[in-house]
Amino acid sequence: MVQKEVKKKTSIYGTVAVLSAIVLVALIYVYGTVPAVFPPTETPSASAMQRFSSYEELKNFLATNTKGGYTIYSGGPLDARVMWSRSIAPLPTPAPMSVGSFGSDNSAESYSTTNIQVAGVDEADIVKTDGKYIYTASNNDFNSASQNNVYIVKADLQDPRVIAKIALGNETYVAGLFLSQDSSKLVVIGSQYQLYTANEPRPEIAIYPYFSSVSTFITVYDVSEKAMPVLARNLTLSGSYFNSRMIGNYVYAVVSEPAYIIQDEVALPKVYQNDAKASQIAAEQVYYADSVDNYFTFTTFIGLNILDNAQQPTNMTVMMGGTSAMYVSMDNIYVTYSTWNDGQYTSIYRVRVNGSELKFEAKGSVPGYVLNQYSMDEYKGYFRVATTWEKTTQMNNVYVLNMNMSQVGKLENLAEGERIYSARFMGDKAYLVTFRQTDPFFVLDVSNPANPRVAGELKIPGYSSYLHPFDENHVIGLGMENSTVKLSLFDVTNVNAPTETARYIVEGDWTYSQALDDPKAFLFDKQKELLVIPVSITQYGVVDSTSKDTYISGGFWQGAYVFKVTTSGFTLRGGITHAENATGASYYYEIDYNQQVNRALYIDNTLYTISNAKIKLNSLISLASIAEVNLQ
Repeated sequence: MVQKEVKKKTSIYGTVAVLSAIVLVALIYVYGTVPAVFPPTETPSASAMQRFSSYEELKNFLATNTKGGYTIYSGGPLDARVMWSRSIAPLPTPAPMSVGSFGSDNSAESYSTTNIQVAGVDEADIVKTDGKYIYTASNNDFNSASQNNVYIVKADLQDPRVIAKIALGNETYVAGLFLSQDSSKLVVIGSQYQLYTANEPRPEIAIYPYFSSVSTFITVYDVSEKAMPVLARNLTLSGSYFNSRMIGNYVYAVVSEPAYIIQDEVALPKVYQNDAKASQIAAEQVYYADSVDNYFTFTTFIGLNILDNAQQPTNMTVMMGGTSAMYVSMDNIYVTYSTWNDGQYTSIYRVRVNGSELKFEAKGSVPGYVLNQYSMDEYKGYFRVATTWEKTTQMNNVYVLNMNMSQVGKLENLAEGERIYSARFMGDKAYLVTFRQTDPFFVLDVSNPANPRVAGELKIPGYSSYLHPFDENHVIGLGMENSTVKLSLFDVTNVNAPTETARYIVEGDWTYSQALDDPKAFLFDKQKELLVIPVSITQYGVVDSTSKDTYISGGFWQGAYVFKVTTSGFTLRGGITHAENATGASYYYEIDYNQQVNRALYIDNTLYTISNAKIKLNSLISLASIAEVNLQ
């Protein structure tokens, strides 16, 4: 029982901040519906999109086509401290190991960037760098899981320090940051929420025993003078933040809020700019498909030029069933949601982007549900998507659609009885991992859009939940085997006979990495032969003979594991922790979430590890400690 509870709690560490925001702002609307059953042979046709002619038509549509009620989860912020009943001590940090040279550009001036899916399409993250400064969203209030401070840190080895702090205040949560290409503008995107008691006036959404309203803010700061950030632009939208990307100087954000009738009125989306009076999006501007669903949302797409304050933001609103995953190419935003109407399917919306232009162009659908953004890809004018369908058993499929979102090719009924745990499209190849007891690693040939096919398959223990390209002939897999984190290196030189040429197990009774669920925590540089991931290790110890619910002689360690990775495999070079002074307690052991490493980056030959509490600087060559910067 204790073992099960420890696993459950430990899995929260890497995602507690995100979960707190989800609980507080009721993001059930954003994630879409629960997968249902639908046979792959019954692909529903996509409904054409149109716009409402009036507010009354919109309201009548909701009244007629909404067949279910709304479900809203309630709760308060998760405590940033997690405790359990056991006597425990910190585990030792892995000592730096001499592994010889580990890259070909040790003396070059360089820095790492956010781990993104598509070249040229940046993704919001809690940490950004321009090679001279580090911008990080953080919170060091032990009694709050909010992420409401942004720090600008000078990364100079001779004088590393915080030079500016942007305090966003309570009831805010930073979802991510963007940095302009010239480093003059910093974009902060997040949610602002307000909780009400049952005795206060009822706002739009009820969450028993509280009421809550939520909005999404996009703020642009002029950081030309790093020590003096100046608010240059402030855009606020009603609804919950879903996702965003940046292409060139334009940030594209997607915000979703429930579409419902209350007291015979429909609350239309609102936009506030620079604290001016709210501007309501007119019903005549809302796109919709003529379909029935359990519920509907207003999903608003925003395009914002972050360098030109005079250029007005563009927006487009679509009424859809929800939002579950998003993929963005250089030219298109694809938003999906899983729903059902006489069967389960995933609807796909394609919105073309070009600078300030946002244009809805196509809607399609495929059987099954999509795992995440890596299950989707655009390549040579085609959109590829991997889905899982389940009824009495599970099956997995790959579909190829043209730009009209019409199906041109398919591969169905893969790995019966299993579901997709990870996917990655890479040019003419695609890689899928499904799982039940073993890890079938599939290599797919998708060079012919009309006829995707299985080229090779490999079955090994465990599974990979994230796949990352190493080079054109090798793929890194990060996943789990039994209760431990596993790294795999797959050789796909022979696509018909893939092999696992190397593996590394993070030993412990139970181990975890935040990168399993958040690939932005995955730092890889092939030229430097560098791989860094956050790692948590739990040793349960033995049961105290005087109390069956208490463990003794166990331990816990959290930090970053630093690997040398080549085609020969993974070599652990050492570990870096931010909780050096953690000590065990006689009965309770308190794990400080704020000292848990959640990101790593490098600038030249220095490795920077980041937690809510601090930034540590270590030599990338020897891993020797250089300095640390407290975030406060």
